[in-house]
Amino acid sequence: MEKLFIADDEASIRDGLKCIIDWEELGFSLCGEASNGKDALSQILALKPGLVLLDVKMPGMHGTEVIRLAREAGFQGKCIILSGYSDFKYAQEAIKSGVRFYLTKPIDEDELIQTVTQIREELEEEQQHSSHFTQYKNKAKNVVLQELFHSAPESPFSEADCLMFGLTADVYQVVICENYHAPSTAAPFLFAEMLKVSNRDNMIFDHLSTDGKDVVLLKGVHGLNKLREFLERLEQSDIQDGSPMDSMFLACGRPVHAVEDIHLSYADASALLARRFFCLPGQHTAGYDALPRTNENPAQESDTSASFSWNADTVAVYANRLTDYIGAYNRRMTVDTLQEIELGLMTAPNTIDDIQLLLIDLYLQIKENLTRNYPSAEFPFRNNSEAIEYVHSRGYLYEILRFLSEQFEAAMSALGSSSKDTVLADVLFYIDHNFNKNIKLETIAPLFGYNSAYLGKIFTKSVGESFNTYVDHRRIEHSKKLLLENRLKVYEIAEQVGYKNVDYFHKKFRKYMEMSPAEFRKGQGLDEEPEIYPPP
Repeated sequence: MEKLFIADDEASIRDGLKCIIDWEELGFSLCGEASNGKDALSQILALKPGLVLLDVKMPGMHGTEVIRLAREAGFQGKCIILSGYSDFKYAQEAIKSGVRFYLTKPIDEDELIQTVTQIREELEEEQQHSSHFTQYKNKAKNVVLQELFHSAPESPFSEADCLMFGLTADVYQVVICENYHAPSTAAPFLFAEMLKVSNRDNMIFDHLSTDGKDVVLLKGVHGLNKLREFLERLEQSDIQDGSPMDSMFLACGRPVHAVEDIHLSYADASALLARRFFCLPGQHTAGYDALPRTNENPAQESDTSASFSWNADTVAVYANRLTDYIGAYNRRMTVDTLQEIELGLMTAPNTIDDIQLLLIDLYLQIKENLTRNYPSAEFPFRNNSEAIEYVHSRGYLYEILRFLSEQFEAAMSALGSSSKDTVLADVLFYIDHNFNKNIKLETIAPLFGYNSAYLGKIFTKSVGESFNTYVDHRRIEHSKKLLLENRLKVYEIAEQVGYKNVDYFHKKFRKYMEMSPAEFRKGQGLDEEPEIYPPP
């Protein structure tokens, strides 16, 4: 049903036009009316009717002026000029604005029906042509984007090609959206709503499915900034179970500045999905900077520590070390070694299947070593088939390492007993050496064989302050040392002590020191450093 708009300064004429013919039968429904030219113009531009019945002579602005200004503003609908005058000069003015239909008052019913029928047929033909063109254009664009995701085009895109397919931005970034709870399935597409981006005519991003993945191509600085703001909000907020974000995992490729390089950003995002195995608990996003720094990722800075492939010899070395630590009840070194293993595997070129097999081998070797070294101990190890099945069924590395940690803690308990104070000493040692990381009670408690709630209680009772407060104190104390060295910017110090957000560091520093970092420096007789924030 097309929209109809009537503009005439006489109410009786407007009422008569509504009733003179059966508009619905002819495919039109009234969307509005006006009694003066200015009101008519504003409503026509707002409502965008398919057909306007417009009186020539109205208060404020003549109908011919209304249609001229409407055309200049982009109005594409049809218009029938109505006039009580037979002077052809009005028709001439209307024709200049693309009006082909001109009826004189009083309106002849048959003539109006004939005119409206002709307009309806023209609108249907234009709509069908526009629909077909849009479909063909969208299909062509989909094919083009699919090709750009997988490889560079054989020849550079021309300016006309970029205009046709909406690829005129100066920067692009690919984001793949996947279901957080079931990585093999696509997540509900709520990305645009969550980014709060107006995407008229797909100017900010394109959305399509390729290789069974839900893919977003962000276009332009505005789109990339919205993504960055969204990720910052996400990092600083607690995701509620069952919320839209709880169902979403985002893999973000590198920004690129040419259409021909879009495939590099897509390759990053795809690689990140394949590496979800290395994500942390509750991690809903992964950025291109989390990819291993290898020759296959030239956009990333080189790393001085080259990654190496793990093999049976590597596993044997770690198995012997962990066997010794467990036998000595050395929880601290056991935890440190598991962290060392985690870091090594994250940068190793081995496949996920290889890593799972290596960790199974590690577990079985330690189990065999302990059983041989302590034949009288009753270790509560799982049988081999259960352990193998468990490791193969895990989707994340941290789950497997947590399983190993629990097994090693059980082995130490079987060999002897440890006191609560010993565990707390190990926890404090761990915090003192890892406060620069994103450590949380929920993630380190299992490493020491406790659930987070119980460890939190005994921690507060024994230390005299909560886990989070203790971590903050260690971070602030270390930040004071770095401030006194006077060689780093404030934002660099914030990062080194474990605060990714420099504003949050300022807030914490003022809370405990009752002054800003710059004021602290100045109070120690050092030159006050201007506040310099990290590049966006």
